[in-house]
Amino acid sequence: MPFHPPEKVSKETVTRIPADQIPVRRQPSASIAVVGNPNSGKSTLFNRLTGMRQKTGNYPGVTVEKHVGVAKVGDRSIELIDLPGMFALSAHSLEERIASDVVLGRMPDVPRPAGILAVVDTTHLYQGLYLVQQLLELGLPVLVALTMTDAAKAHGLTVDSAALSRRLGGITVCPVVATTGQGIDELKASLAKLAEMPEPNPPEFWAELSAASEELARSMPATVPRIEIERALIDRGGELAEEVAGYLGEGGAETLEAHRQHLFGSEPPLANEARRRYTWVRDVLGEVQHAAPVITTWGSQLAGFMNRPVPGTIGLFLVMAIVFQAVFAWATPLMDAIDAGTAALGSLVESTLPEGAFASFIADGAIAGVGSVIVFLPQILILFLFIIFLEDSGYLARAAYLMDRLMRSVGLSGQSIIPMISSFACAVPGIMATRVIPNRRDRIATILAAPFMTCSARLPVYALLIAAFVPATDVGFMNLQGVVLFGLYLLGIVAGLVTALVLRQTALHGPKPTFALMLPEFRRPNMRTVFMQLLGRVKIFLKRAGTVIFAVAVVVWALAYYPRSAEIESAFDGQRASVRATMTGAELEEAIALLDNENAAAQLEQSLLGRAGKVVAPVFEPLGWDWKVSAAVIASFPAREVVVAVLGTVYAVGDEADEATLTDRLTAARRADGSPVFTLPMVIGLLVFYAFCLQCAATIAVIRRETNGWGWPLFAWTYMTGLGYLGALIAYQVGGGAG
Repeated sequence: MPFHPPEKVSKETVTRIPADQIPVRRQPSASIAVVGNPNSGKSTLFNRLTGMRQKTGNYPGVTVEKHVGVAKVGDRSIELIDLPGMFALSAHSLEERIASDVVLGRMPDVPRPAGILAVVDTTHLYQGLYLVQQLLELGLPVLVALTMTDAAKAHGLTVDSAALSRRLGGITVCPVVATTGQGIDELKASLAKLAEMPEPNPPEFWAELSAASEELARSMPATVPRIEIERALIDRGGELAEEVAGYLGEGGAETLEAHRQHLFGSEPPLANEARRRYTWVRDVLGEVQHAAPVITTWGSQLAGFMNRPVPGTIGLFLVMAIVFQAVFAWATPLMDAIDAGTAALGSLVESTLPEGAFASFIADGAIAGVGSVIVFLPQILILFLFIIFLEDSGYLARAAYLMDRLMRSVGLSGQSIIPMISSFACAVPGIMATRVIPNRRDRIATILAAPFMTCSARLPVYALLIAAFVPATDVGFMNLQGVVLFGLYLLGIVAGLVTALVLRQTALHGPKPTFALMLPEFRRPNMRTVFMQLLGRVKIFLKRAGTVIFAVAVVVWALAYYPRSAEIESAFDGQRASVRATMTGAELEEAIALLDNENAAAQLEQSLLGRAGKVVAPVFEPLGWDWKVSAAVIASFPAREVVVAVLGTVYAVGDEADEATLTDRLTAARRADGSPVFTLPMVIGLLVFYAFCLQCAATIAVIRRETNGWGWPLFAWTYMTGLGYLGALIAYQVGGGAG
């Protein structure tokens, strides 16, 4: 077990708590805490028990997510709280501290649970029992769920659950297979009785520690639990130790330290605890766990081969390349269907409603704006499907192991790879995942590298521009569009790693971090869990499309539609009257359509959006952008995926061609001199800009929250935006500009 080195506690470091400010201990609630090591199958079991009856929020005052669900047992409902994974009550990261505070009843505005469902991976029983022993000492009813019993059996391991129950003081032990549902009914029946069960009678762990805590308890309020006094003695220098010292009054810190010296001598308290607990764990395992000869299968041989650095890294890149190929190949039919439906709906609105502002608002603002983003939902779902599938199978943890050497070359460790991989879905949870990194320098470097990873918000922009301007030709066995998308992902990865390297060599210079990781077994992903996580992502995306993107699309439509120029309208009315007097049939329809497009373009140019675009256009002119693209990019700084909605609105309101799709409109876009706006060098520059630029208000906000100030988020925005501009400038100018 990892432990902190001993630190000296002085009077100055202890917060004294006046007697009238001593917190009142809360009464237990009816909820059950689901506690376990990371990768123990805890979340899969939680999903199996609660199904769709879940809600997600944040713990008070922090950005750590809180997952609460309801398990149905007959006509009874049991509330379950899925706590972050933890190895012990001694917290070494923010998420572990949250989990520890909840079970100790120290989390503000979160009642202490009425019982604990301890989830233990049968294949790693040695590690799980360390935490279980600590949980038994909390004075709460405990139920143990042994997960992955099928995987243990395949490895020749069997566990005598009855013998384990006896060694744990008679508590219930339920073997389950969460992926198949085996043993779930028995577990639910035990859960229904858990809150009414008596407190466990844990085996005697440490008589001297118990005696010391009893002696200290005589000088404290009766509301202070014995377990908190024991943790204060062991966790030297922590918040709990300071609080207990405050309860003891003047000289409390010295009193605690005197007891520590008597108990531990010169040995660090956490190391002493680990040695004693693991001695007990080994004794228990010798009685309850039995190993049989393991038959080596081709699957285990393949897993061992893929754990090697060279084949494993090659395999990782192949897997990611397949993912990006599938994003285009599988999603195309669904995207075409959504695109056709959106175009048909817009045409129906225009033909049904009378011509005017309201019809334009519905067709060009709401439908064209939001629809141009919804069309990319299939691609985003496929990307999320692969990420969730790889994570649930245990492959992402191996990716962290395989990439540790590469990460160390840029001053980070394999601990940083999981937040970065998470950032491929969204930088916000990726940045939040850096809490598992104990060293602050490594954590900040990872936070600033994470936004470079190609998140799902960039995917609509990439998909639109690649589909419109990169030919769908084959390059060997791969599609050129998939190759370009893969290249953009690699570009983001390289930029993030280089950023981390520069920061670790300059502002965040320090020793290289260490890295330890428990590799989970390869397992078949549970499709129920995969589906539930995927459904959650769909809800998040659609909620964003229905709120933020819709609001931006409406604002952009209003800016693009108003003010209306009566002079321009009158001039084009005169031209329409003239052609109607001289033309008939198809020739007349073609002339009227051309005048309508020219009229819309003229109105757009003098609108508020057109004027704003022209103000900022000189800044982006060296990149090959016209005022429409400049306006769209500026409007998308709060959320980069909004640029697709803005382009959809801009080119629908000021449509200079008669095409129905946004791709066709961009292809047909022309400057005043008739040259195309979207040339290949310009498009490559625009893609590079979006690969680098930090256009996400949520990411900026979470960086500020995670770094406790505005310095790092402002640096990240300035650095990434400047890098994006420089990259787009080089791509356009080196590519020959408009030529």
